[in-house]
Amino acid sequence: MYRKLIILVLVATAALQALAQDSVFVFSRSIPGVFTEFAVDNLGYMYVVNSSGQLKKMGPRGDSVAVFNDLRTYGKTYSIDVSNPLKVLLYFRDFGTVVVLDRLLNVRNVIDLRKQQLFQVKTIGQSYDNNIWVYDEQESKLKRVGEDGKILDQSTDFRLMFDSLPSFSFIVDQNKLVYLYDPLHGVYMFDYYGAFKNRIRFTGWTDFTVINNMLFGRDENMLYRYEPGSLNLQQYPITGAMRNARRIKIMQSNLYLLHDNRLDVYEYR
Repeated sequence: MYRKLIILVLVATAALQALAQDSVFVFSRSIPGVFTEFAVDNLGYMYVVNSSGQLKKMGPRGDSVAVFNDLRTYGKTYSIDVSNPLKVLLYFRDFGTVVVLDRLLNVRNVIDLRKQQLFQVKTIGQSYDNNIWVYDEQESKLKRVGEDGKILDQSTDFRLMFDSLPSFSFIVDQNKLVYLYDPLHGVYMFDYYGAFKNRIRFTGWTDFTVINNMLFGRDENMLYRYEPGSLNLQQYPITGAMRNARRIKIMQSNLYLLHDNRLDVYEYR
């Protein structure tokens, strides 16, 4: 009986080892802490908001680099844009405020979008020329604003362009295109002049992002990667432990999972 039990244990262990070797995702490290929001830049630096309202910048191994203690002055943090590590954008949607930080999290500027009659801005993003993209839901236009908050350029009214009006949750500027994502309608792509280029009907995704013109997103069961213009939609099953994550951030070679008491980092291929 004991011999059979030992054999079963050895077989189970071998099966788990084989599964781990075949898995797309490989656990790398865990950073303990109660975080309410986080972001990761293209150099691997992590930006986490803790329960006391402090923004902390950490190195790839979790070492502290800088802190910003005044988040509560501006309200609830809606998004953190670190696509340019030298210029961190914090968006406080409830008050229409953008706080611009430098790489050491010192305040460079505070922009009140309401002063420019921008009262319904759901999402923002870094622009190619170091300014800021905003989607004005009140006028249904994509607009580019400077650090003084003044509008530099804007698109045609989207109500004249589309049958159903999108509501975007994400903006990213990359390689001469601006990508906007609406979970109900998909990915909309524009050039820098606001001209519509393409629409890809991937709906129901969360944690959407774009890396080197590759689209990434996920649902409860799968991580998706797609190159526009191709017919190749790659799908990676998300393991049971990963499904419990509150948020997932997809980067070039790492996956970051936010849990109630930690931030887990996985490598993937």
